[in-house]
Amino acid sequence: MSGSVSFEPSGENTWSVASLNYPLTSGDRLWTDKGARAELETGNLAVRMAEQTDLTTTTLTDQLIQLGLAQGTARISAYEFHPGNELEVDTSNGAITIQVPGSYRIETYPDQGRTLITVNQGKAQVTGNGLNEVVQSGEALQLDGTNPVQANHVSLPPPDDFDRWCSQRDQKYLHARSREYVNPYVPGFYDLDDYGTWETVADYGPIWYPVGAPVGWCPYRFGRWVWVEPWGWTWLDEAAWGFAPFHFGRWFLVAGRWGWIPGPTAVVPIYAPAFVGFLGGAGFSVSFGVGGVVGWFPLGPGEPFFPWYHHDDVYLRQINITNVRNTNVINITNITKINDVHYRYQTTAATAVPANAFRNAEPVHRNLVALKPEQLARAQVIPHPRINPTPRAVLAGNPPARPPVPAQRPAIVQHAPVVRPGQATAAHNVPPNERGSPPVGPKTAPEIARGSTPPPTEARGGPVAVPHPPASNSTAVNRGLPPASRPPLVSKYPPPRAPLPFEQRAQAMAVHPGRPLEPQQVQNIYARRPAGPMIDHEFPPHAAPVERAAPPAPHAAPPKR
Repeated sequence: MSGSVSFEPSGENTWSVASLNYPLTSGDRLWTDKGARAELETGNLAVRMAEQTDLTTTTLTDQLIQLGLAQGTARISAYEFHPGNELEVDTSNGAITIQVPGSYRIETYPDQGRTLITVNQGKAQVTGNGLNEVVQSGEALQLDGTNPVQANHVSLPPPDDFDRWCSQRDQKYLHARSREYVNPYVPGFYDLDDYGTWETVADYGPIWYPVGAPVGWCPYRFGRWVWVEPWGWTWLDEAAWGFAPFHFGRWFLVAGRWGWIPGPTAVVPIYAPAFVGFLGGAGFSVSFGVGGVVGWFPLGPGEPFFPWYHHDDVYLRQINITNVRNTNVINITNITKINDVHYRYQTTAATAVPANAFRNAEPVHRNLVALKPEQLARAQVIPHPRINPTPRAVLAGNPPARPPVPAQRPAIVQHAPVVRPGQATAAHNVPPNERGSPPVGPKTAPEIARGSTPPPTEARGGPVAVPHPPASNSTAVNRGLPPASRPPLVSKYPPPRAPLPFEQRAQAMAVHPGRPLEPQQVQNIYARRPAGPMIDHEFPPHAAPVERAAPPAPHAAPPKR
């Protein structure tokens, strides 16, 4: 990204400054101010925003990407489409559906009631409000009005500076040397070309070494921890190249140099919020006095990763197998004593910060706590820090100057009953959804990318989008009514239910700090019932018993929606 870019996380109506490398999920929203640009990467797809553009990632699953373009210009580079996959862009004039690779530009002007769809290469279908038009390669279609909508084929507009910028970034993606070593569905893999070198090491294969790292650099030390649902605590690295190496693969210390080992190139790896082990236990925390600390260390090649969010055994095996090269970790579910596992970097590359710095998403390297050997010796591997985030960690940024757009997202109206594509997908792709059924494939987390580096990629899993029951047809989605000047967006597929604001989750999370709510708990809150207890068994178990919050008052008011 470049210029002033604002971010509004899913479920919230508060803007903050957007952060580079932030993993997005369903319901997140971005605004590019005057002179600003931003790029979202999701593997085989890049979505680029011109200035003064209001874009919501309405739905992100393995089969469907649904974007709400309320204002401005977005250019989409679709490098590849698997059969059955779709991308939908909703505007106030109609829904644009893309199913084939190509280059597309969509610009919408709600104050004029106009949308222009340009297909430089590919094919797009435009539906809604009585429309059913197909736009082929080399064609442009202009939509005017909302009900009825007038559709007219117009001359292809000449490329402008934004188009040329998008083309330059496409070239970096298409010609990246790193695609020899990394599956191209890993977001940000091409950034590695400009910031490091590849070498082959016996027994481990190709390893990428970053260059220009600051003194004392260590994986998961220069960045901060933020809270992203449904994964919970998520690492946000500050390096320009800092997405792929911290959500995929493993780190390895070779002759005093840290190198990153990607997963096997033939398999699409599954995103993780961070491949680390957390340190804690009564003896570890007490040695630092009042307030305590939070510690962690990077996982090395072949070392097991145990998610701290809702998952099943299939997901547990697959997220390890797809991120480890030449190492058999298929029996990870048979591990019974976590502290019998030898983690090579548990004592040699551990990082710690005060608990308050952690929960407030403060920069780690500015709040480092020196770890003594005797303190590390008392540390135990724990499932996650028993710390809930503050609003600052949920918003993931400082408040920006107030963007000139409403804080509430535009409403969305579905124009016809449609079954969402890909209702069934492999259970190992993502954690189960919020209905408690097997996973339906929440998307690989798209990443906010830098405006001056190479273009997009995708991977299967990074910020997950948890699908919700569809909204009823012909009704506005429960996101609050938009101002009269902002007409509702027209969609082909039903958007997800409005995400729960964090304040509605916070009380239930107090019972088990530091762990995202499980699907059935979220469903209970939606139904205005108490969240109820967690069902999942954590591994490793907490060293101390979990504190239980007092039960709610007998006639407590239901949570606000």
